[in-house]
Amino acid sequence: MGNEVSRARVLTVSSFLTNFAVQTYGMVTTPNMKDIAEANHFAFSPNPWFIAAFFSGQVVLQLAWIRKLFENDVPEGYQPIGSGASDVAAKQKQKEWQIALSYAPVYALGNFCIAGWLFFWLREDFKASQVLVTINTLAQLLAVAALPPLTPNSSSLMRLTHYVAKTFAGIGVLDLVDNGGVALQYHAPPTPLVQAATYAFFPLAAAASKPLFGSVLLYDIIAIAVGQSGVLGAGAWPTRLGWTALATAGVVGVKAVPTLKEHFSK
Repeated sequence: MGNEVSRARVLTVSSFLTNFAVQTYGMVTTPNMKDIAEANHFAFSPNPWFIAAFFSGQVVLQLAWIRKLFENDVPEGYQPIGSGASDVAAKQKQKEWQIALSYAPVYALGNFCIAGWLFFWLREDFKASQVLVTINTLAQLLAVAALPPLTPNSSSLMRLTHYVAKTFAGIGVLDLVDNGGVALQYHAPPTPLVQAATYAFFPLAAAASKPLFGSVLLYDIIAIAVGQSGVLGAGAWPTRLGWTALATAGVVGVKAVPTLKEHFSK
């Protein structure tokens, strides 16, 4: 497992630093990413401050996960046979490390894709940037689908792997529809069919997801609703997005009840 750990550490750190540097450049250059977003505001464009706020939280979460990858309690490939309980615990620890190491290349791919996305976004080449956000979003969603569920005994490494993967995938959904709307120059309000699909997608996707991923989808729809507020010619689109956000919040709340009961019953 030593080579896998070293490879994961290199991938995660290098991709994190690359994306962080590119995003920082995108904030201070002229025109910056916010200027481009405001000049190309279409039907699924969120309020840009929501993206900035999410990125800040993501940085903290990802650093906590990367720090875990550098801890010195990596299980060796060979484990001596001991008591039943300790043997089970050792196998569980090794499995959780393997899951984290398996996600590391997907995480790195996501960082490099988002760094590349910004390169094309600043040049207003939205079709090229769409290719990169599509790759990232699909990769992150597949990674989330492959994660085994958390249990009350899951380690902090396992929990952080879930948190990083699910927040990356969740904000990837917003990136996908936002950049897609810009690439297509799709003005608000969308067609009735697209509106209906939007109103149905977020609550249904939240219902089919764990509370954390559902919460990020809720964040996405709120960001779009706020971003569409005040757009000339948008009609009832922003208001209906607000109602969709409320319905999604209700679904997430109901889904979160068992998790909260489990937490407070400990």
